[in-house]
Amino acid sequence: MKRFIVLLLLAITTTPLMAEAPPSVAMLNLFYNGMKARVTDDTIKAQFKDIDAALRDAFMSGRNGEVRRHLSKGMSLAIGRGWGHKQEYEASLIARTDNAFADPTLPVTIRLSQLFPVKAPVANDAPQTMLTAQFEDAPLRARVVLHEPPQRFNQPGKKLQEIADVPGLSSDLIESPMAYQFDVTDIEDGNYQIRVEVYNENGTIGSSGTPLFVRAGLNKRITALRAAAKEADESVQADILYPLDMMRKISHDIMAAGRFDVDAEIAAAEYIAVTKKPFKNKTGDFERHYYLEDAGEIMPYRVYVPASYKKGKRHPLIIALHGLGGNEDSMFARRYGMTALSEERGYIMAAPMGYREDGGYGAMGGRNTHRGEMSEQDVMNVLARMRDQYNIDEDRIYLMGHSMGAIGTWSLAAQYPDIWAALGPIAGLGDPATTQVFKHIPQIVVHGDADNTVPVGGSRAMVEALKLHEATVTYIEVPGGGHTNIAPMNMSKIFDFFDEHRRES
Repeated sequence: MKRFIVLLLLAITTTPLMAEAPPSVAMLNLFYNGMKARVTDDTIKAQFKDIDAALRDAFMSGRNGEVRRHLSKGMSLAIGRGWGHKQEYEASLIARTDNAFADPTLPVTIRLSQLFPVKAPVANDAPQTMLTAQFEDAPLRARVVLHEPPQRFNQPGKKLQEIADVPGLSSDLIESPMAYQFDVTDIEDGNYQIRVEVYNENGTIGSSGTPLFVRAGLNKRITALRAAAKEADESVQADILYPLDMMRKISHDIMAAGRFDVDAEIAAAEYIAVTKKPFKNKTGDFERHYYLEDAGEIMPYRVYVPASYKKGKRHPLIIALHGLGGNEDSMFARRYGMTALSEERGYIMAAPMGYREDGGYGAMGGRNTHRGEMSEQDVMNVLARMRDQYNIDEDRIYLMGHSMGAIGTWSLAAQYPDIWAALGPIAGLGDPATTQVFKHIPQIVVHGDADNTVPVGGSRAMVEALKLHEATVTYIEVPGGGHTNIAPMNMSKIFDFFDEHRRES
């Protein structure tokens, strides 16, 4: 079982990491494994063996700081930057603000600390053994600088202005983090990145950035939305309050800003507050929200209702699970073609967030972790809401997903085997020992034999176990297929399979 959990932790997906800190260890794993697979230098490959061994030990002992250290080393080696004291120090730095969404009427505080312990080097090429003797000769300072948003991971955008120069920076930012408060009155409305650059007389040693969204009048709009939610029907209160909760989570580093569009989300919430019940009889593609009580958070989920929907007729439902790094929007992407197929064939479709972008739907990291439990609960809550709000055919509820979503599909099938009419895991893996529990559920499994992200052996093992139990399985292994391109080309076949199967009575 330990080996299975490690495989789940190392399983990755289709969505690129956004340029923010701190990414989860699962997301860092995504990049590390992808980079490692492209390395051809035998000397560097040999170093990966030691890194992988250290990673397994750190993962299983729960030392996330050490996990980050080893992953950072592996990625630095993979891209040819090498790994020395300077690289290690820079990888440890983490900048955070007290509020990523700033109204110019209030100041913002930025802090700089470290994700794992490492002393600052005195000079760019100073070996770690010289620190004690030379540190006092090169005191540390920090520059706080406003940049345009980064265009690529870890690549700062254009420098706009220097905000402050802070002296007396500690060599141990875990024990004594830097904190600096600055005024944003003269900063125009826009999306930015605030970077903190650590330097001494020998030059810049390292830097870290964090998002900053400046909006005039933001506090008034927040106050108005809170008041509107109190007066609104209970069914839409979470929809009105969602952007405020998301802004809180982004500011506290609970969630990455990613694709969150503060202007669009606040405007949508204001529209709901004015129109009272905008989702009544609504068809097409839209987003809903609800309060996940055990997490104390508002969860988003995406819905598609075909134009043919009629309350007096039962309709099939697909629950679609995104991959690692994705969100409730991912399975609605045009490249999947799922909304067009849902419209054409009369399916209702719902895509949960799954609590976090790396929640794992109760599979990754184990069901007994808070993250795993909340991720599983989120999916099942969305299913319950869809059953409550729409006339769903109870014998035609389907579960599918891509990558981590495929892992979640098999995991949730094992936990709730009496719900699903059929399963559609794409490019996933699972625990073959669980197949006995859901062998009665028809399944269509898709995987590419050239998948370097989640190797095809994961699906092969599951299919082999299902066939031993005489399960109904259609297996599509795409010759030369990678991790992402196999999903769109086989989506209509998955819908064909769903069309043909109903839940056993």
